[in-house]
Amino acid sequence: MKFVRFGQAGAEKPGLVDAQGHIRDLSAHVSDLAGAHLDPANLARLAKLDAASLPLVPAGTRIGSCVARPGNFIAVGLNFADHAAETGAPIPAEPILFNKAPNCVQGPNDDVMIPKNSVKTDWEVELAIVIGKTAYNVEERDALNYVAGFCVCNDVSEREYQAERGGQWMKGKGCPTFGPLGPWLVTTDEVKDVQNLHMWLDVNGKRVQDGSTKTMIFGVAYLISYISRFLQLDAGDVITTGTPPGVGLGMKPTPVFLKAGDTMDLGIEGLGTQHQKVIAFKA
Repeated sequence: MKFVRFGQAGAEKPGLVDAQGHIRDLSAHVSDLAGAHLDPANLARLAKLDAASLPLVPAGTRIGSCVARPGNFIAVGLNFADHAAETGAPIPAEPILFNKAPNCVQGPNDDVMIPKNSVKTDWEVELAIVIGKTAYNVEERDALNYVAGFCVCNDVSEREYQAERGGQWMKGKGCPTFGPLGPWLVTTDEVKDVQNLHMWLDVNGKRVQDGSTKTMIFGVAYLISYISRFLQLDAGDVITTGTPPGVGLGMKPTPVFLKAGDTMDLGIEGLGTQHQKVIAFKA
């Protein structure tokens, strides 16, 4: 099943996508796609509803992030072998983890804002995992049982803040608008092989990233198990799992970064697409 959230920013309602691709309003059956409502058993109950009996959402309605603001928004760095190669970095022995700010989450088609005085804002198409129930010290073999579903993430990054300002990567990862999620939360039963999904990103209509989750260094189940050794994952938490090659930082001979007026289009096989316009900083 594909679940969505729709409506004005801050007032989104839950919905599902019917067999014809139309959005149906679920708000009479669940208050939001958040917390305990994301338990796989609860999502399975919602999937059994007669979609045709649910109110039809008007075409053109804004799509919000496919889950409500998460408690934890955890990211994995240098998790694609071909991306590590383009940056000249060694293959990590263990997953590199950092935080994105939960309040950078936004809809998949909302504008992305360049931070004040930024000249190195970059793009990263990524597969995101949405946790469906509390996970702590889980075994890799059981890890997918804790997943509500998967979605597309654009891990927008400010490279100067990330690498040139000292300290943690999170400085360049959590600026407002830096976490588009969606359009859909796709349940695990609809994803045949999460480790073999085509993923891509275009800037101004030009293909810059063209990869696959098959080149991930650490797979989805391993990441959930690994992260759960260090912290408790709760329902609604998001893990974004790294990006394939083709980021602006890796462009040769000169890195290329986003500027106001640029557009980004990105997607992952079976998980939908995003479209963002880049805008200048505004207070």
